[in-house]
This record gives sequence, C-alpha cells and structure tokens, in this order.
Amino acid sequence: MNILTLIIGMALVTYIPRAMPAVFIEKMRFGKKTEQFLGLIPYTAMTALIFPGVLSTDPNSIWIGIVGAVTAAWIGWKKFPIVIVVLGSILAVMLAYLVL
Repeated sequence: MNILTLIIGMALVTYIPRAMPAVFIEKMRFGKKTEQFLGLIPYTAMTALIFPGVLSTDPNSIWIGIVGAVTAAWIGWKKFPIVIVVLGSILAVMLAYLVL
C-alpha cells in the first residue's frame, strides 16, 4: 500500500505543475516582448536537445554531425516540410560518410 501511495503522490506532484498552465493560460496576459520570448522556448529547447547529438554522431569525425545539422538548418530555413528536412539531412550525412 505504501508503494501505491508513493506512486499516486509522485503522479500528482508531476501532473499538477504541467496542468496548471493549461488551465490558467486563458486568464494570463503577457506583454508583447514576453509573448515573443515564450514563442522562442520550443526552438531553444529543441536546439539544446539536438546539439549534443550533433557533436557525438561519429567519434572519428565531428564534421559528419555538423554536415547533417547545417543541411537540416538550411533546408528548414527554406521552409520545406519536416519530412524533407529529415530526409535531406540523412542524405547529406550519408554523402559525408562517403566523402569524409
């Protein structure tokens, strides 16, 4: 019974902070600068998650990951669909392995 209580308590402690913004977001008003800042958080978080993987793609050559990241960034900058971005960066990494 103690374990079940512990699991329920941990679930509540995890769920409540995640649910509160969804419940109260309509009542919250932010300035234009704050809205712009909050809009950039997903991009920043994704970059922080992806960047270490770019540098550790191949232990023998750091350039393989950099080629893939630069290619993905360039294709994404051109506003292609995400599937094209992923496939393009995979193709670039494959070609980089052949060349480098």
